[in-house]
Amino acid sequence: MGYPITLQLRGRRVLVVGGGRVAATRVCRLLADGAEITVVAPELGDSVRVLVAEGQVTWLARGYRSSDLTEPTRAWLVHTATGNLAVDSAVADECDALGIWCVRADDGLRSAAWSPAVAEGTVGTPAEGLQVAVTGDRDPRRARAVRDAIVAGLESGFLPVRRVRRPGRVSLSGKTGVLGEKGVQDGPAAEPGVAAEPGRVYLVGGGPGDPGLLTVRGRALLAAADVVVADRLGPTGALADLDRDVLVLDVGKQPGAHPVPQDEINALLVAHASAGRTVVRLKGGDPFVLGRGGEEALYCRAHGIPVEVVPGVTSAVSVPAAAGIPVTHRGITTSFVVSSAHDGGAVAADAPLDATLVLLMGVNGIGETAARLMDSGRDPSTPVAFIERGWTPTQRTTVTTLEKAAWTAIHEQVRSPAVVVVGDVVRLRASLGDLR
Repeated sequence: MGYPITLQLRGRRVLVVGGGRVAATRVCRLLADGAEITVVAPELGDSVRVLVAEGQVTWLARGYRSSDLTEPTRAWLVHTATGNLAVDSAVADECDALGIWCVRADDGLRSAAWSPAVAEGTVGTPAEGLQVAVTGDRDPRRARAVRDAIVAGLESGFLPVRRVRRPGRVSLSGKTGVLGEKGVQDGPAAEPGVAAEPGRVYLVGGGPGDPGLLTVRGRALLAAADVVVADRLGPTGALADLDRDVLVLDVGKQPGAHPVPQDEINALLVAHASAGRTVVRLKGGDPFVLGRGGEEALYCRAHGIPVEVVPGVTSAVSVPAAAGIPVTHRGITTSFVVSSAHDGGAVAADAPLDATLVLLMGVNGIGETAARLMDSGRDPSTPVAFIERGWTPTQRTTVTTLEKAAWTAIHEQVRSPAVVVVGDVVRLRASLGDLR
């Protein structure tokens, strides 16, 4: 492996020997870096010919001469890509004698220098302002593949990177924290004399809790966030990769304990966005599936705050899947109903008898729910599954029947967070087992 270095070529003379496709690629890159380029070649491809016509490149319409390295001024760098072994070897040898770095396109093993595979981070992504350059084994295709993988990881947020700070963007020095007992206060004001850009709120569905199930868009937004307002059931493991200056506020709710009421969460989102910050509301599952994301979006819109919703993998489908229970299956059922069990299962009781029922937040009220379902015509022997802590290392699935559901929940000490599945599809678990 060689010694990696970046050259500042702005205003410096670079000689390119050759006028074909490879030479054209090098010329375009060198122009972007501000080099003064001389091309020596009997003929030119169309792209370089256009640059010559525009006065951006000097063209010597002939073959290579040794004097091209030093006249009219000494070259700082040389690229040779003629496709002619004798010419490329002569250029490289003469550069070596004069102490000029020469990049050979034809033979990486005999080249004194190599051009890396280069890519710039896209504006508006966590990779903005970064240049990724990869070399390795003198194999340009391999280097390009690795380069593209790195850039994709940076832009998606899978690879943590410090965010870009734009003029007017308010910096927070806060650390991970929890809201106090007094509830939400006004968001921190902008620094004196700094006009904050309009902020934005992103309602990000975090999936069932495994950071690997967070969408690419969700990860990218987390990497670019100033403030993260997080639920208890979201992928909290992803928060460990955030910059230390990202303010993380835990507003998680537990059964019977809502330390931060919904109206205060709404106010928190608006307060920070109004101060010019990028706010990610990280929610478990999908924001619009029993997640109160619609309420938060309406509140932000009513206060003039732009909102984007990023769908998430809903626990209503993904948690049963992790337990080997498809919510639909040919020959068993073609429909399913998702309901919150807080209302005693009234909505679920009205569902078609052959539909799979998926009850969220339904453990504590399972006795009343089961009674309603049986009263509405469900067979008492209908299989029921309790799936606790889905997609975590401590996932547990308990299978019972509708008539025994309440007793089983108590006897087996089933605890939230859990998803309850009612229907014949539960029988498939015996053959499939866990699928996570």
